[in-house]
Amino acid sequence: MRLRIGTSGWHYPTGKGTWNGIFYPLPEDRQRGFDELSFYAERFNAVEVNSTFYGQPRANATLAWARRTPADFEFAVKLFQKFTHPAMSVDQGPVTQADVDAFKGGIDPLAAAGKLGPLLVQFPSSFQRSPEAAEYLAWLMKAFAGYALAVELRHRSWSDARETAVLLAEHGAAWVQIDEPKFSSSIRQDLIGGEADLYYLRFHGRNAAQWWDHAEAEDRYNYLYSPAELEPIASKVREALSTGTRTVDIAKKAYLFLNNHFSAQAVANAVTLKKMLDEPITARMPAEMVERFPDLAGIVSTLPRARLL
Repeated sequence: MRLRIGTSGWHYPTGKGTWNGIFYPLPEDRQRGFDELSFYAERFNAVEVNSTFYGQPRANATLAWARRTPADFEFAVKLFQKFTHPAMSVDQGPVTQADVDAFKGGIDPLAAAGKLGPLLVQFPSSFQRSPEAAEYLAWLMKAFAGYALAVELRHRSWSDARETAVLLAEHGAAWVQIDEPKFSSSIRQDLIGGEADLYYLRFHGRNAAQWWDHAEAEDRYNYLYSPAELEPIASKVREALSTGTRTVDIAKKAYLFLNNHFSAQAVANAVTLKKMLDEPITARMPAEMVERFPDLAGIVSTLPRARLL
């Protein structure tokens, strides 16, 4: 399967933007044994894991994920913050080979199960291009050689330098395409990508007003794409996947993840994208989800209301 569409994370139990009562039943309405990941995996074929950013992955946890998902499901796994955001890392100190080995050991069960997608190497907007930064990026990609790598660079200094594409290509890494509010320092991209065998696109939403000025971190991702906003991006994806208009099949595998997670808006937009890109939509959606996002009524069939399950 070349195209995988999902959301960034699957577990949002608290906050104003919780998924409970929208995509998942409220805790008091859940049947015995209800499992969020299994429910999610019936509707999407991939997920981007956020929890590994906040702590090194644990093999017992990733083994459980593998066992709770279908055979063709994949996990794109975000690197631990020590590798990309050292100033905010809970584990201070220089990055070591032991850190690399710990991460690899934690995701081994996913790899063994054939369910490991790309590793997401997400840098902050403060990570600007410099000789030292480029050298570190090269070292990091070499440290994780053998894995599919998707590198997210947010500062414009990277897209302004032709050397960036060359560096990523040398290591076979995909340059993550991102849709987000654009500021003067924001990276510039065409959303089609380079010539890697991997295409990776992240949708962060376009909530410019609360991108930097927000009371809670989740407020930044409070944005619902309209179909009119998604269709031009879907067209770019079709171009990236096309073999007839380019000299190289640049996207043998493609991953699209919605990160506008507030109140399950990512779920709604992911379903709409699946429809636009002619991906099958078979599992039913909760009635509460369709009530919250009426545009889905013409796309999905619905489950009974949670209290009737």
